[in-house]
Amino acid sequence: MKVYVDLVFLLNLYLDFLLLMTTSLVLKRNASLKKLILASLLGSLSILFLFWNINSLLLFFFKIGIAIFMMLVAFGYKDLKYFLNNLGYFYMISVILGGFLYYLNIEFSYTHVGLIFINKGLNINALVLFIISPFILYIYYRQAKKMKTTYNLTYEVLVLLKNGKKYTMHGFLDTGNKLVDPITSKPIILLEKGVIKEENINFYYVPFQSLNNNNLLKCLKPEYIEINHKKYKNYLLGISDKKFHLDGVECVLNNKLMEDLT
Repeated sequence: MKVYVDLVFLLNLYLDFLLLMTTSLVLKRNASLKKLILASLLGSLSILFLFWNINSLLLFFFKIGIAIFMMLVAFGYKDLKYFLNNLGYFYMISVILGGFLYYLNIEFSYTHVGLIFINKGLNINALVLFIISPFILYIYYRQAKKMKTTYNLTYEVLVLLKNGKKYTMHGFLDTGNKLVDPITSKPIILLEKGVIKEENINFYYVPFQSLNNNNLLKCLKPEYIEINHKKYKNYLLGISDKKFHLDGVECVLNNKLMEDLT
């Protein structure tokens, strides 16, 4: 079997660079392009293993060692946690990319009858890898960024009403929610309509402005709300008529809670 060392080297260099770049973006390391390229070159030296007659265990440790050097060259060393985060994300992103490419290769190269897979004679070549890999990593980066933004600001909220009813819901800390009752000066937390049963509850209406329109928001005063085992009593609950569409979020927390929760 012919092995084109130059092609393997370039492909390895390209993929290592993409993995390091994605790691840098996800963790916001702001590594310089020069360091990323240098670390990628170091990683590409792994093709030398193709010519060594060594067992699988030793090969595994060699690869781990090279990955460690790559992390040190690309991102430096500040402390153990910083280093392990870099290494962990690098391998996790490598597994995600490798899994996608393996799936695509199986999907296009094999047909199956039941559990029996038969090769169709097709393979994903280097050109396809060059084209597909950046798109896969870009999608992962976008999703990782979205998850960090959403889930880092999501909290479990316990609400106790005056009538003794308790509700547990998912809340999202929204810096755009700055609603305040102009009479009592109490911040307002927004709930989706239908999250709580509205029987035997005394509501009152708070005026607010949105899109140059004056509206009234139906509000109630809870006994307290509890977030991260801390109780808050100086807040109102406003019933929103609109769905939030935020991955299961049922209430939008007020900006006033930011200092306590972040």
